[in-house]
Amino acid sequence: MLNIILIIVAILLIISILLQQRGSGLGAAFGGEGNVYLVKRGAEKIIFYASIILSVLFMGLGLARILI
Repeated sequence: MLNIILIIVAILLIISILLQQRGSGLGAAFGGEGNVYLVKRGAEKIIFYASIILSVLFMGLGLARILI
């Protein structure tokens, strides 16, 4: 049961990370644009917090799986 929950949380974590938007892709990694994001609003803020919560949950479930 723990493995199934861990897989579901991992899939949700991947989706939440992929939904976050930063810059304009690979061009921004090589100094293409100088946009600075100071404030997260709306759905972007919810997805950001969801990814933090899911990552902590993923780590906790992983540790629980090792210890059990």
